[in-house]
Amino acid sequence: MPRPRNRAATGATALPPATLAFVESPVQLLNVLEWAYEERAGAVAGAPGDARGTGDAGTTGAPGGPGPDSSGPDTGGPDARGPGAPGLTAPGSPTGPSALGRTPHSTPHSTPLTIVVLSPHDPMTRGQLRRMAELAREEGHTVRWEDARGGATAPVRTIGGLTPLLRRAERVVIGDPFSRYVQLLLTLARARDLVVVDDGTATMEFIAQLARGERLVRWHRHGSGRGARDLAFAPFARAARRRLTPAPDGDRRTVGVFSSMPVEAPPGVRIATNAFAWTRRRFGPPRLTRAADIVGTSLVETGVVDTDRYLEAVAQLARTHGATRYFAHRREHTDKLHRLATEIGLEVVRPDLPLELIARRGPIGRLVVSFPSTVVHTLPLALVGTGVRVAVCDVDPAWLTSRASPRAQGFLDGVTGTARGVDRLPPERPTEPG
Repeated sequence: MPRPRNRAATGATALPPATLAFVESPVQLLNVLEWAYEERAGAVAGAPGDARGTGDAGTTGAPGGPGPDSSGPDTGGPDARGPGAPGLTAPGSPTGPSALGRTPHSTPHSTPLTIVVLSPHDPMTRGQLRRMAELAREEGHTVRWEDARGGATAPVRTIGGLTPLLRRAERVVIGDPFSRYVQLLLTLARARDLVVVDDGTATMEFIAQLARGERLVRWHRHGSGRGARDLAFAPFARAARRRLTPAPDGDRRTVGVFSSMPVEAPPGVRIATNAFAWTRRRFGPPRLTRAADIVGTSLVETGVVDTDRYLEAVAQLARTHGATRYFAHRREHTDKLHRLATEIGLEVVRPDLPLELIARRGPIGRLVVSFPSTVVHTLPLALVGTGVRVAVCDVDPAWLTSRASPRAQGFLDGVTGTARGVDRLPPERPTEPG
């Protein structure tokens, strides 16, 4: 029996003339490319199934061509390499076919769209975004780079420049519904079709809050949300949430979610499955190493987990499973990574692309161990059929800081418990002396 495809809700094959995507992280941009691949494959008659599937229904429609003023500055710079530190390496060169693992060319199943990068400050994130922007251009998409946080006047300049595109767009694709920047832009959009692509495990919390009718708050945020800035932005947040809520029957406005997470659609929301078909088509299969690899997280940086407890757990994982490399999260602090290299002896790798692509490109360990994070859901999909085993280590409640949100432990347990195709490991504890 042929696999179902992520088709338009109407079943039509015509492509709308204007689709605008907003991304703020490399993973969001990767998932926009996956969404565009699936939409095009679903709209082209006779396209191969390629592990496509839907939940309630496919995401609606498909992307169209770029707008007339959709180009923007995207010059390279020192920030594309990311900060250096003792014991840190970055795989591959910053440019060229060898770094991507194949010769650049445009896939016939990709559909051009305009992708707006709302660039953050973090150098590692900016570097990965520039590498992902190269891939997007090779797929035939237009990338508009916006230094949206480059000074006090940057938001006004960015929003003013994007308003004409927002007014013309028939569909808007976003990667982070919790982003205040994105919420503000949504209030200016006239598009009746909205699609949310994965921003990792945050998608699970977004769907849950949408179903419960709650305001959109990140799971690790601690506080009442009643500060001066929160109150000033509240009208925009409420307006954005209304846009992200499916319209009553008879209204043509639609909301779709494109996700690899185990989410259940609230009434009226269309869920389409992200099986990482584009990633698997374009990269790998990888060469496997004998040693295990550990995937880092930003749980320390977000104030959820204590630094010393985290380092002790990583050290014990390395001893137990024979791990030699540590793939750093793009937001991990350099001083913490330096301790991992000097105190534990791990080779710390700062990837220049999202880990799903790095793993498909290889080399990668036969065992990949992670703490609760997005990769425990995405790596089994990206690495299906390669022989790589993915394991997730639970977070001990004793590791949590006093600043951790009351929801933190439950959310992390949910991330681990809902992961499919992974081995579950108990929390690692330091070896007792003697």
